[in-house]
Amino acid sequence: MQDYKKLIEKYEKDLIRNRRYLHQHPELGFDLDHTVQYVKEELTAMGCKPIDIGDHGVTAVIGKKEGRCILLRSDMDALPMKEESGLPFSCTYDSAAHTCGHDTHTAMLLTAARIFKEIEDELPGKVKLLFQPAEEIGYGCRNMVENGILENPKVDAAFGAHIMSCFPKETVLYGTGSLSTGADLFTITVHGKGGHGSVPHTTIDPINIACHIVLNLQTVNSREIDAQEMAVLDFGSINAGSAGNAIPETAVLKGNIRTFNNDVRRQIKKRVSEITEQTAAMFGGSAQIEYSLEMGAVVTDTMVTALCGNEIKKHMDAAKVNDHILKLPFSEDFSYISDLVPSTFFLIGACPENSEVLTQHNPRIIFDEESMKTGVLVYVAGAMGYLKEGGKEKI
Repeated sequence: MQDYKKLIEKYEKDLIRNRRYLHQHPELGFDLDHTVQYVKEELTAMGCKPIDIGDHGVTAVIGKKEGRCILLRSDMDALPMKEESGLPFSCTYDSAAHTCGHDTHTAMLLTAARIFKEIEDELPGKVKLLFQPAEEIGYGCRNMVENGILENPKVDAAFGAHIMSCFPKETVLYGTGSLSTGADLFTITVHGKGGHGSVPHTTIDPINIACHIVLNLQTVNSREIDAQEMAVLDFGSINAGSAGNAIPETAVLKGNIRTFNNDVRRQIKKRVSEITEQTAAMFGGSAQIEYSLEMGAVVTDTMVTALCGNEIKKHMDAAKVNDHILKLPFSEDFSYISDLVPSTFFLIGACPENSEVLTQHNPRIIFDEESMKTGVLVYVAGAMGYLKEGGKEKI
């Protein structure tokens, strides 16, 4: 059995060097010029041939033999905030910080790439790397899919991973089925007819319509969705008018939909459209719905997850692996890939020992660097588990 841990130790200095450099130079969204250049230089130096994909994505393929192809995905973007971790290699920018751990993801996948290059002759298929932009704003993975990341070579399975500050260091967590919620952010614009507040009968009041829309949509969860399903449909913003004695022309509502079940998600979106339009029409007005973000739940494939997970378990202490993780209430744009190809997703615990447990995006967050080696192991062993066994049965 290949000793992946020994290979990881060999490249540990590069792992830490990459992570700390990226940590000190965070970039946002699709604006990743410096990060992309750094990743491409590192890939080139290890013998890979990086290719630009979409808007600031990078991909490369490792493997000489015919066989199945597994995609390994990392995200690269930071968050628009100032770091307050106090680390000696803290970022000094006021406007960007790696408080979600994407710097560690990029460093882990670069290190996995070094290992795959070293054992390339032994790979029973192909490993396709994806360094993705703009996960934090929800559009990066979609951009990669639209620009052909799942083709040339055709991807048979996909593998995502995320470091997590809320779980103990050097642990691995995964499961089958829905892992994360979908996230659909929408704006409803209600159109009425404005006028003086003293003669409301000459107007079509968009505020009245908006209020009825909010109330009518509450019945979707309470009366139309199975009580055993988790579904959120709520509003966080309502804006209309500027004077107390004038009925405005329009009212604007902003809300979101979250659920672990993609069928329920589609049902809710359909009913939001129907109820909104019909409620507005009932009062003589009209309404339009626009989605600023449409993202499904990440759903993991049973067989791909088993093939990857079983191989990972061979190289880890059983006490540090949890293969029955509960659903988590975060959203992940990896769902754009998991919607299209059999996929799996693993979480790597990285809360430093005897440290305060902080959630992702906290400005004081610290990820245990030793846990990055676990992350590399997850990428390498997971991919090898699929490539070795995935061709034996149709998935």
